Amino acid sequence: MKKLDYKKEYKDLYQPKRAPSIIDVPEMVFIAVDGSGNPNTSPEYKAAMEMLYGLSFTIKMSKMNNTQPEGYFEYTVPPLEGLWYGSEVDFDGLNVTDKDKFRWISMIRQPEFVTEEVFKWAMDTLSAKKPELDLSKARYMRYTEGLCVQIMHIGSYDKEAESILKLKSFASEKGYKEDFSQGRYHHEIYLSDPRRCAVERLKTVIRHPIS
Repeated sequence: MKKLDYKKEYKDLYQPKRAPSIIDVPEMVFIAVDGSGNPNTSPEYKAAMEMLYGLSFTIKMSKMNNTQPEGYFEYTVPPLEGLWYGSEVDFDGLNVTDKDKFRWISMIRQPEFVTEEVFKWAMDTLSAKKPELDLSKARYMRYTEGLCVQIMHIGSYDKEAESILKLKSFASEKGYKEDFSQGRYHHEIYLSDPRRCAVERLKTVIRHPIS
């Protein structure tokens, strides 16, 4: 059976062009971790990554010991994503002066067969394997992002402002306004591994809610 790669199968979600476009994002299933602080230095962010990837690969590799959930199919673990905000929910990714004040929801999409019961099973399984890992902040999340404007940003995370300004201008020209609110945030999808990719070639989907 062909392995499902969400990035290739759903190009509208993961492969936008370098010019802004409008998209209506449907409901998806995620494992998520809420936290705060600078992602470059925060122990909380590092722990979140360990939780997200640990749980995601526990589910993916369940086939190896014949404990795979009902409806399981071969797939590639989708990319890491982040919803970002600050003391105010209308953070738009511009004017970042103190990354220590970031608040974030880090998340990885899960296949459709991952239910709350499957998530709980993965939590128990990973906890037994790594009892030192505090999984209390991990949660199962169904998220419908709705109407958004998005763009592919190429380059450093610190140079996202140019792409964000294009988003804002495009949305306004098309008669939309940004609609940041509780549950609708500045959204980034990380298609490149910064440990293995030159900074100038990093690919990041930037997405803003609109109405």
